[in-house]
Amino acid sequence: MNPRFTSLGSFAAGLLFGVGLMLGGMLDPARIIGFLSFAGTWDPTLGFVMAGAIPVHALGRYLLRGRSVLCSDGQPATAARRVDGRLVLGSVLFGAGWGLSGYCPGPMIVALGAAPWLALAPFVALLAGLALPRLFERLPTSRS
Repeated sequence: MNPRFTSLGSFAAGLLFGVGLMLGGMLDPARIIGFLSFAGTWDPTLGFVMAGAIPVHALGRYLLRGRSVLCSDGQPATAARRVDGRLVLGSVLFGAGWGLSGYCPGPMIVALGAAPWLALAPFVALLAGLALPRLFERLPTSRS
């Protein structure tokens, strides 16, 4: 496939994603926290955004069936088939960060452009969270 076409398609998808997040109100952490909170006033907005995304994703999966999907580095995209401790711990930490900050990575990056004073601290924490596992993998282990 032509790299220019791929880059243009990726740019268009990212732009559409960012505009959709802004129009859907997903840059406001209070909406996310309101969706995740059942103790106070529940805000169903995020549910509507996800419900709108599911048919679009399903259509894309249908149209791409039988084709190998490549990641940005040109390697085939594969799904993990095994649930292990790393996956569970990563999921718990991701959920905790999302719930505490009100940002998941996509809206956080869009918010950096729209309201950087609100998203900068969670973004720095995201970068630290991405770096820590790599640092732990490089530490020498003691073998008994």
